[in-house]
Amino acid sequence: MTLLDHPDAKAFILHWGEMGTHWGVNRSVAQVHALLYLSEKPVDAEAIVEALGLARSNVSTALKELQAYAIVRRVHVEGDRRDHFVAEGDLWEMLMRIVAERKRREIDPTIALLADLAERLRQDDTAPAHLRDRVVRMHEFLSTLSGWYEQVRTLPKSTLVTLMKLGSKVARFIPGGKHKD
Repeated sequence: MTLLDHPDAKAFILHWGEMGTHWGVNRSVAQVHALLYLSEKPVDAEAIVEALGLARSNVSTALKELQAYAIVRRVHVEGDRRDHFVAEGDLWEMLMRIVAERKRREIDPTIALLADLAERLRQDDTAPAHLRDRVVRMHEFLSTLSGWYEQVRTLPKSTLVTLMKLGSKVARFIPGGKHKD
């Protein structure tokens, strides 16, 4: 019996693929990730092709993308010359790697563009005030968010878990913060 023979494993992989499309990730990439995440042992590319019914080129592209995010890594299995792959099993580590890569790909270039636009708009007397204001505010907001992320990502995992479990109760520790129990 293979992993995909179990209906719950198949349901997870199909759902993860569907959710991937909502997160801006190719369905094949998300399905390959789900299969590797659920797999108890390293899996070679041909086995992934067979299990998911995907084209070899799609699996190869998916594996490269997942390795770029550092949530899948290539491993060697003794006695087998093929490359095998395993997914990061630590969910916190996986989350932090995904966030770091998305920040690098999406947020950092946006902050750089907004910094440039904000500076140009500050020097452009012909620019509408509301345009200047909104671009500057967006730049400040994303820069603040990025700075917060840089501080939070260095916290120990146990501290992050505690913060997450506190949820909105963390407001109790902030002057003027309110929380309804």
